[in-house]
Amino acid sequence: MNTPRALLALARHWSWPRALGFALCGGASLLLLYALAAQLALRNVHLAPVLIGGGMAAAATALGTVPVLLSHTFSQRGYDAFLGFGAGVMLAATAFSLVLPALGAARLHAATPLAASLLVALAMAAGVVLIIALNLAVRVRVPAGVTDSIVASSLKRVWIFVFAITLHNVPEGLAIGVGYAGIDLDKANALAAGIAIQDVPEGLVVALALRSVGYGRRLSVAMGAASGLVEPVAALAGLAVIGLSSALLPWGLAAAAGAMLFVIVHDAIPEAQRSGNGGVSSTALVCGFLLMMVLDTALS
Repeated sequence: MNTPRALLALARHWSWPRALGFALCGGASLLLLYALAAQLALRNVHLAPVLIGGGMAAAATALGTVPVLLSHTFSQRGYDAFLGFGAGVMLAATAFSLVLPALGAARLHAATPLAASLLVALAMAAGVVLIIALNLAVRVRVPAGVTDSIVASSLKRVWIFVFAITLHNVPEGLAIGVGYAGIDLDKANALAAGIAIQDVPEGLVVALALRSVGYGRRLSVAMGAASGLVEPVAALAGLAVIGLSSALLPWGLAAAAGAMLFVIVHDAIPEAQRSGNGGVSSTALVCGFLLMMVLDTALS
């Protein structure tokens, strides 16, 4: 069986169910956003920034897919560099925009600095458990008629990667909502901007991953853009949860940090290093980290 043709045929077989599922989720998400905005806009001063921050992240994800729409090919080196850059931005956002504010908020509610640190560590561990559970819940099944093991494994690997990127957008969105609910506006803006910056290469790598197994440019771009639609909804969820009690703020920040940290080391970095471009992706990671560090600390 010719592997490239088999990939293309199987990709076409999977295209429309996946596309329909993303479209339905995206439409439902937008309806939810508009309904909540209409009901809460006059009651919660944090709502508008949360909607803008979450919408900016989703738009940045969509923006990242544009090169795939305009170009027939994209080098593996560029793919790995963009992914490494995004991992670096996420890593700095985890440290400076989530963990440090979480420790500060925890000290307001804990009796001692040790208790505050243990609280944050426990919440980060809870975030890791949550993202592991979400990853385990997502199963990619190869159709029974596919006998080519290379085709099956390529599609499964790509879809698991796409789902991992989509799932990790949930804690990113939560982080945006939590940030605007509790930490100061400048830091919340820096966090949202940093997440949006690293969402650009994320949208690109999702589209590129789908293109690599035979999906068309338009469908790959649509799926890449759709992967960011969970962020505005998750941002609203973060705002709603923290609105219940300020004591939940350190838990929310730290849980989002733990989830993001796990995705960085489990998905983003290994994928960026997988094709032998370790030097390029590592350099891009450091550049992304430095950019986000400057962005965050300059506004603090």
